[in-house]
Amino acid sequence: MNKVKGIVILVNLVLLLGYINWSIAAKEKTLNSGQLVLLELAPVDPRSLMQGDYMRLNYAIAFRPGDKSKLAKRGYCIVKLDSNKVARFVRYQDKMLPLKAGEQPIKYFSKGSRFLPVNLGAESYFFEEGTGKKYEQAKYGGLMIDSEGNSILTGLYGENFRLIL
Repeated sequence: MNKVKGIVILVNLVLLLGYINWSIAAKEKTLNSGQLVLLELAPVDPRSLMQGDYMRLNYAIAFRPGDKSKLAKRGYCIVKLDSNKVARFVRYQDKMLPLKAGEQPIKYFSKGSRFLPVNLGAESYFFEEGTGKKYEQAKYGGLMIDSEGNSILTGLYGENFRLIL
């Protein structure tokens, strides 16, 4: 019986490690082949005392007016990019397609409340201790978006569309 338990534990460990590696590879692919999209920040919490040097991000496009309770729990926020790569909201849709020329899908998650914003999957930004002051003036969140709408937050950008280092 102990031998069977050991085999089951080993198989589960291998499956878990395989899933973790697959997830890392998918994120690396998004970082390497994705398109940079700048999302305008809505008012943000400058720091979280409980979590240290951390910033909760709110994106302006996530606060679209209208009844979000009719949105699918998961779907796509369709945006168009301007010349500075800043995303402008076009519409929400349940499926990635159809897309018109110049449109970019970003996956969203919704809690189904008309008062809560949709979640674009990149709402937290952690920074080095003691460097929070420089991020208080951030105007945009920079996300790499792959062709399937997956997003990874890569940094915060200022009014001049430059990465805050």
